[in-house]
Amino acid sequence: MKVVVQRSNNSSVSVNNEIVNKIDFGLVVLVGITENDTDEDIDYLVKKIVNLRIFDDENGVMNKSIIDKNGSILLISQFTLMADTSKGNRPSYINALNGKDAKPIYERMLAKLNNFVPTFPGIFGAEMLVNINNDGPITIIIDSKNK
Repeated sequence: MKVVVQRSNNSSVSVNNEIVNKIDFGLVVLVGITENDTDEDIDYLVKKIVNLRIFDDENGVMNKSIIDKNGSILLISQFTLMADTSKGNRPSYINALNGKDAKPIYERMLAKLNNFVPTFPGIFGAEMLVNINNDGPITIIIDSKNK
């Protein structure tokens, strides 16, 4: 499982030109899921995400987590994170788990993140327009297989 974590000010996700969820302050997390991902991968990533010290403290040093700052998370499924670009110019998505099997994993991750901070989903499997106001810009990539 791989995530891209972006510190954000006011981000949203829309489907069919309608905003389905938004956050005012926090993190946008894009998540890609493979067939080998388990609850252990979810737990590892959730712990990392909610404890990442990427928000400024009172001295302007990145020393605070999303929990410390009482922020929210916008969690977006993104199978393209699992793209293999090693051959040719057309990415292969063979490593991405099919939607039917990936959706329950995504939903478990959403529920576990919600235990720590308010977490809002996109629409799994939909064509989404994600508007990310990346603050910093701060962008962190975490792969649960690279512990």
